[in-house]
Amino acid sequence: MRVRFQVFISESEMDEIRRIARREGLSVAGWVRRTSREVRSHQPVHSPQRKLKAVRKAAEYSFPIDGLPGL
Repeated sequence: MRVRFQVFISESEMDEIRRIARREGLSVAGWVRRTSREVRSHQPVHSPQRKLKAVRKAAEYSFPIDGLPGL
């Protein structure tokens, strides 16, 4: 399913986006979708607090480490 996403930006920003998209051989919509995917791919899926909670929970356990040399 596709949804419409509307953003208000200045005319100068829109001109810049148009130039960049044209230079890269993309439509403005294509450029926005690609750029949005790139930015989202660098964002953590979970919050740092959630990750810390999982690490702290895992640290409560004591697992055997038999078979590891030097321990």
